[in-house]
Amino acid sequence: MGNIFANLFKGLFGKKEMRILMVGLDAAGKTTILYKLKLGEIVTTIPTIGFNVETVEYKNISFTVWDVGGQDKIRPLWRHYFQNTQGLIFVVDSNDRERVNEAREELMRMLAEITDKLGLHSLRHRNWYIQATCATSGDGLYEGLDWLSNQLRNQK
Repeated sequence: MGNIFANLFKGLFGKKEMRILMVGLDAAGKTTILYKLKLGEIVTTIPTIGFNVETVEYKNISFTVWDVGGQDKIRPLWRHYFQNTQGLIFVVDSNDRERVNEAREELMRMLAEITDKLGLHSLRHRNWYIQATCATSGDGLYEGLDWLSNQLRNQK
């Protein structure tokens, strides 16, 4: 009987889980963002070869964030991380003006692959959000998580 109440309580008030994929060009700030969210501080990072994965607890949601390397040779592997992902964060370093077009091309390539798998009409009905942030100061990061949290709460 205690198990029934425990499971009911967890279902009503327990943490929800959300798997997030974070991608973008190399040196865009993905790992800096991940550890700013996780630890609340800036850590020294090195280029990500492969991925980093961390759990970030925020507003009764457990975000499992997959930070995947952005070097051009690694980008074709991004598609292997799409499965079971509820949210996608595409990081663009807006200060790197020389590579903004490259970031746009990678985003378009990734979306083309997703639309190919889901069907174009499916993406038209998805919610999109652009959040300006600063990885080092943390400005805007929690506003982005607020939006993701609300989207998860509103899922049926």
